[in-house]
Amino acid sequence: MTSLRRLASALMTSWTAALLTTLAMGTAAAAPAFEDSIAQRTLACTSCHGEQGRAGPDGYYPRLAGKPAGYLYNQLLNFRDGRRHYGLMTRMVDLLDDAYLMEIAQHFAAMKAPYPLSATPATTPAPAVLERGRTLVLHGDAALRVPACVQCHGSALTGAQPNVPGLLGLPVDYLMAQLGGWRTGQRRAHTPDCMATIVQRLSDKDAYAAITWLASQPVPADAHNASTLPMRAEGPQDLKCGSAQAPGAAR
Repeated sequence: MTSLRRLASALMTSWTAALLTTLAMGTAAAAPAFEDSIAQRTLACTSCHGEQGRAGPDGYYPRLAGKPAGYLYNQLLNFRDGRRHYGLMTRMVDLLDDAYLMEIAQHFAAMKAPYPLSATPATTPAPAVLERGRTLVLHGDAALRVPACVQCHGSALTGAQPNVPGLLGLPVDYLMAQLGGWRTGQRRAHTPDCMATIVQRLSDKDAYAAITWLASQPVPADAHNASTLPMRAEGPQDLKCGSAQAPGAAR
């Protein structure tokens, strides 16, 4: 028993000495400087949305880099205020004020990170499905009172300032989830919510056709947001889109 006690004591002494040595080495090494900047504080975002906000690797977390600041700001508000529902996002922003959410939005909007190469889809939709999707995206459907996507999202479908996001470079799963969220009320925008109205007018087949065509298109090399909203063509007169005002803007 005495021998065991001596062995245990020796091991404890050796372990303690090793621990103290390790702590001393760590103390001697220069600690990294803390940079109190928006870039450092938003590293929490990139753990899901990918480095520089280029999109998550699983195809569900969307790209943040280069999207219009007004759009990103609206989405942060929507998560905070209950118009969009995803617990992780809500918990991250529910205590942040409008001005700080706008700062986050402007940080990612200013990034000019390149888009990744488009992934090969797991399945290829039938040509008729892709053609129907192309028609809806580029021309809409007057009988259904559905405008063309290019009327708001830009002729290149890369978004428009100040509040409209691009539709290219997004995977099918993400696009499907967002249209499904509008259809079921899990995703909403500031009233009047034009996207919710449009989605209700689309059949499941038409929504799938538009999504698969969008996901099959390459992203232009110069994928910047248009500086202004496109000229609205003749279309449904009852569609108006709401948006949050920037912090401090006159009501």
